[in-house]
Amino acid sequence: MQGWWIADWWNSPNGQIIVISWCVWVIGSITLHELAHGWAALRLGDPTPRVTGHMTWNPVVHMGPMSLIVFLVIGIAWGAMPVDPSRIRGRWGNVLVLAAGPAMNLVLALIAIILGVLWLGLAGNVPEPLRTNLHIFLSLGAMLNIVLMIFNLLPVPPLDGGRIAADVIPSYGRMLSSENGQWVALGIFLLVFFLGAEYIFMAGFLLSGGVIQLGGELIGGASGAGIPTQGLPFLPFG
Repeated sequence: MQGWWIADWWNSPNGQIIVISWCVWVIGSITLHELAHGWAALRLGDPTPRVTGHMTWNPVVHMGPMSLIVFLVIGIAWGAMPVDPSRIRGRWGNVLVLAAGPAMNLVLALIAIILGVLWLGLAGNVPEPLRTNLHIFLSLGAMLNIVLMIFNLLPVPPLDGGRIAADVIPSYGRMLSSENGQWVALGIFLLVFFLGAEYIFMAGFLLSGGVIQLGGELIGGASGAGIPTQGLPFLPFG
């Protein structure tokens, strides 16, 4: 089915492992991103994530049927974790809860990068296609989570960074809460998403791929297969 991202990728070089890796990393990263919000909220006194049944590993609970359908159709997805800021302890408690999601993406990116460097550097005698497939899997996971971290930290609602900025900068929060604030926020979000997504994606690709490649070569590995940058869907976000 030409024009459908899964079919287009599947028929491209290394397409099958890219499709499988993208599905695993998108669903897994969004689920862990939302759980990180929940763990932080519980730690800081808000039981809402547990009361609402969201402290689960089930991605359907975090992403919802609509998000999963959109992911199947065009390759993007989103998630949500219900919290009650009024029940979170501490002046900066809500900021910590909001920052926990991008922090989880940073942790996942670092794990994928470290494993990618070790694999590229030490798996020279591993037969194909396992060697290339695992390299692609780890590289794609590192890239995706760097992108998710950067994207979610942008000071634009409804992203985590937008809500953090509203908490830290009262005047910004008042603007967003004003009569036309939601429309301003929506306009900024759409501009960032459609005009900036490509650059955020490329930054994640270059950073993760460059670090893994350099690290692997430094510990004696050969160059690995790259990840195609053309045709990848827009970024999933949590």
